[in-house]
Amino acid sequence: MKHPTKEECMELLNEYGTPEHVKRHCSAVAHTAYRIAEALNQHGFNMDLKLIIAAGMLHDIARKEDRHWDVAADYLSRLGYIGESEIIRVHMTYSPFSQIDNVNETDMVCLGDRLVKEDEYVGIDERIQYIIDKAVSHGHEEKIPFILEKKKDTQRLIDQIEERIGKSVDELMKGK
Repeated sequence: MKHPTKEECMELLNEYGTPEHVKRHCSAVAHTAYRIAEALNQHGFNMDLKLIIAAGMLHDIARKEDRHWDVAADYLSRLGYIGESEIIRVHMTYSPFSQIDNVNETDMVCLGDRLVKEDEYVGIDERIQYIIDKAVSHGHEEKIPFILEKKKDTQRLIDQIEERIGKSVDELMKGK
């Protein structure tokens, strides 16, 4: 299956009219997901790094649209990027993460998205606090228990990854 290169993804983002700050976010998510998947691949996994980069780069291509995940997935599907489309369609609601032995490309892109704030890797605590603060500022305090459940599931996967790769994800990302 052919996946668009990073350059082709930037062209698609530009053609779609994705805002600059969203493009930077997409690039950071792709980088984070790639680094984690690459480390796991060095420990016996066989994830498609090109798919991870492309899906990460394009996951928010339609962020300015309502239900941007569906709009983006439909758009990329029409272009023939089926794997990317499938990941992007679920990236906002993906749960629970797979157990480590079954971890896949969708897990990596969704994990990357949960570890990046704006355009930088910040880790799980800062990212989740940002999401909670956003929910509160929009008057949605009722979402906090759901967000904290997602955090627990995300932390479980991070813990399993760290055990496999022999270092923390924070350490891995510092080695940019």
